Amino acid sequence: MLKKIVINSLTIKIIMNRVRTRFAPSPTGIMHIGNVRAALLNYLFAAQNNGIFILRIEDTDQQRNIDQGTQFIIKHLNWLGLMFQEGPNIGGAYAPYFQSQRSDIYKKYLQKLHSKNLAYQCFCTPEELETRKNRQIVMKKPPRYEGTCLKISQAQIAQNIAQGKSFIWRMKIDSNKKVQFKDMARGTLEFDLQHFSDFPLTREDGSFTFIFANCVDDCEMAISHVFRGEEHLSNTVSQTVLYHAFDYPLPTFWHLPILCNQDGKKLSKRDRGFSLEDVQNQGYLPEAICNYLGILGCSFEKEIMSLEEMSKIYRFDNLHGASQIRYDIEKLKWLNHKWIADYNIKKLTQLCKPFLATTYNIASVSDQALAKLIKSIQTDMQTLTQVTELLKFYFVRPHINTSIYNDTADQTTFIKIKKILLESKHEDWTTFINTAKAKTLALGIENKILFATIRIFITGSAKGMQVQDLFTDLGNKEFFERIENA
Repeated sequence: MLKKIVINSLTIKIIMNRVRTRFAPSPTGIMHIGNVRAALLNYLFAAQNNGIFILRIEDTDQQRNIDQGTQFIIKHLNWLGLMFQEGPNIGGAYAPYFQSQRSDIYKKYLQKLHSKNLAYQCFCTPEELETRKNRQIVMKKPPRYEGTCLKISQAQIAQNIAQGKSFIWRMKIDSNKKVQFKDMARGTLEFDLQHFSDFPLTREDGSFTFIFANCVDDCEMAISHVFRGEEHLSNTVSQTVLYHAFDYPLPTFWHLPILCNQDGKKLSKRDRGFSLEDVQNQGYLPEAICNYLGILGCSFEKEIMSLEEMSKIYRFDNLHGASQIRYDIEKLKWLNHKWIADYNIKKLTQLCKPFLATTYNIASVSDQALAKLIKSIQTDMQTLTQVTELLKFYFVRPHINTSIYNDTADQTTFIKIKKILLESKHEDWTTFINTAKAKTLALGIENKILFATIRIFITGSAKGMQVQDLFTDLGNKEFFERIENA
């Protein structure tokens, strides 16, 4: 059992020693693949340990936020199947779940630091800080704050405030100490604080910084495990200082490897599939995206897995300490192909309709007919976007290129086959094809030439769907009209 003082309600809550993870994005409007992987692994760990997965919106930096940013995040998480148990819209014991609504809580924690003489006011202007930073770089010193305002007197502080000078609050670091924390992939990590400087707790506008607000919220919400990107490693050092100052036990961390492209560079907006919206628009299923990001950097006997399956067999006790892993769009495409091949046809049809509607008029095609069409090409799709090309034959009569004929048979053979097909015309597929096969075989024409020719007449390509499926999907009237017009 863990006793925790909940400052915002001035009551004591008794919290079971339970796994609590969180996904804490900024509402910038973009959910990129790195965000998704962090959310996924937090979700899987909570699910595996019968814990709680929390969504918390870190919106204190108003310059980066966009309207409806939070709704985009919730929409994306729901689409992926990553359902949170506490957060915006649904609430929870530690509401509110927006940092912008938790200022009173942060003020009390700041006051706590000030009363311990661990926080001080800094009046250095951004221009002054930039000048010092450039001087340090020229002198080949690590750029960091030198503690200038730590040395000013209370009288000078009072005078600065009376003159209306703006300031921020900084955390005082004891450079003689070292801090440690546990990383699930690397074990216990130790850092010497002489390499770190007094970091900001607030901004000039009075809002609270990520490092401070993030740590306070993790304390307040009893977060047991923090999974986030490798780039947050230095933030974790600073937050470890805060945890000790708050007399709060450290959570267990996992600094996730940075996702890189195939050239080994960190994924950026220029990379194909950087954002979740990109991947959605490219026709990837949510199950395939989660599956791929879940097995990325790991080894599993079975690679095709649902969220539920991954939550049961993911080995969080056998993690690798790599600092980066490569994002392979081709592997994602392969997994997507496997998922599509076994997908529920009714659900797949609904997912394919928006892609088809961007190119063709599908209003007159019933869902039943569309499902039948999609079923016939289901195993050929790697992404949902390919449905428009694979079903083009249905909506558009083909323009047949002469070179396609030449690669299959000579012109005389085509004329003979066309004549036989029209002579064998019948409403019943079996009667039609058996008659046509018998007549072409009598002329020494192989079945493979016959079927390739029919596909060319119907779709404009010698390869593709089964001819019987074309007959059924198009209907015999359209089928024979295409042969006649070929």
